[in-house]
Amino acid sequence: MTKTVEIKQGEFAGWQTWPTEPFEYETAGPFYFRADEQGPVAAFRAERKHMNAGGVVHGGCLMAFADYALFAIAHEHIQDEYGLTVAFNSEFLSGPVEGTYIEARGDVLRAGRSLIFVRGLITGDGKPCLNFSGTIMRKPKK
Repeated sequence: MTKTVEIKQGEFAGWQTWPTEPFEYETAGPFYFRADEQGPVAAFRAERKHMNAGGVVHGGCLMAFADYALFAIAHEHIQDEYGLTVAFNSEFLSGPVEGTYIEARGDVLRAGRSLIFVRGLITGDGKPCLNFSGTIMRKPKK
C-alpha cells in the first residue's frame, strides 16, 4: 500500500489520502478516508468535474470512488502490502447532484492470506447511491 498523508486544512482536515495514486487523487477525486466510531469511511464532495450531462455524479466516478473505498475499508488488513482489485460489482441506486457530500462505508467480509472480500454502500447526503462489493488481492511490496 502506498503511504498515506493526513490532510491539514479544509473540509477534510484530519482525513487521510493516498496522493501517490494520481487517478484517484488528481483526476477522479480527490477522495479521502478515515476511521471514526462507526468504522472506516471514505468521502468526497461532489464538484462540477464529477458530473455527467444529466446533472448528477457520473457513474464512472461513483465506481472509481467505490474502488477507492474498497481499499479504505480494508486498509488495516493491507498495511505494508500492495493490493489489486480483482473483482468488482456495483448497482446504481440514485444520482447525487453537485455539492453533495458523498460517503462510503462497508465491511471486510473475509481477509485471507491473499484475498480480501469487501462490501459497501455509497450515500449522498445520507441517501443510498451505489451498492458495491469487491475482492482485493494482496501483493507484497518488492
